[in-house]
Amino acid sequence: MPPGFGVLSAAMSHPARNLCGMNNSLEGKIALVAGATRGAGRGIAVALGEAGATVYCTGRSSRARRSEYDRPETVEETAELVTAASGRGIPVVVDHLQADQVAALIQRIDEETGRLDVLVNDVWGGENLIEWDTPVWEHNLDGGLRMLRLAVDTHLITSHFALPILTRSPGGLVVEMTDGTREYNAEHYRLNAFYDLAKASVLRLAFSQGHELDAYGCTAVALTPGWLRSEMMLEHFGVTEENWRDADAADGHFAAISESPRFVGRAVAALAMDPHLRSRNGGSYSSGELAKEYGFTDVDGSQPDCWRYLVEVQDPGLPADATGYR
Repeated sequence: MPPGFGVLSAAMSHPARNLCGMNNSLEGKIALVAGATRGAGRGIAVALGEAGATVYCTGRSSRARRSEYDRPETVEETAELVTAASGRGIPVVVDHLQADQVAALIQRIDEETGRLDVLVNDVWGGENLIEWDTPVWEHNLDGGLRMLRLAVDTHLITSHFALPILTRSPGGLVVEMTDGTREYNAEHYRLNAFYDLAKASVLRLAFSQGHELDAYGCTAVALTPGWLRSEMMLEHFGVTEENWRDADAADGHFAAISESPRFVGRAVAALAMDPHLRSRNGGSYSSGELAKEYGFTDVDGSQPDCWRYLVEVQDPGLPADATGYR
């Protein structure tokens, strides 16, 4: 099971709330997607742009300088995609482990807009540090501890500076991006102790922030994508977003049930437009389940139900077959 995989059951049950056809829009709303350079963060930023939001897109990789990932995706490119999608994308190079840089970012947002409606804590950056199924005493210690810092410290630092603005008015939304829902991660070992703790910590962070935000009429949730077709995952399988179904030769399940980053992005946009958002405070959700409730689709018009597929098809060792799961 590759990193980024996991569509899992919800922490709470809710009546269906199909937002399709409604006139809800995020025009005039201000969002910060921390960790928007690639993957889920980019998909979320663009989906918020689809809904008309102004999106501050942050990350460490720019056209002037790459992060240690040494990949071509940049925050400038993400911002341009947001603008092309009908929003307004604003790129800002920020290392979210550096408190002074985050403080300067939030001060800029405050000075330029005077508000913050949506905060998405998507910073991760730990793929290259994962040692699969390696016990804590054998895992590289520096790598494991940095994984925790990247996954947890970045989110705490960003929330510390951003929430005083977000809480000025009721209705603000904080989305903590993770891998796996609360229920699933409580019952399953996730790759290694460091990764397991990182993802469990982010789930708990959504719950604790929800408790603290409640008095201000704001909401915090944890959100997980399914088997994400990130840029790194597409490269791993030797395909592109245009021909990802050709990955059957490498892994039939990826071709059957994977989802684009835009899918989880549309989950964030739907949450931000939900007039009943407050009832979700502190909950843990997946892109697949929210698609059923809100009625949004992936870019190909499907609604990949990765969690049900995982439980009913992949885990039992059955042949890949997406029939009834998209």
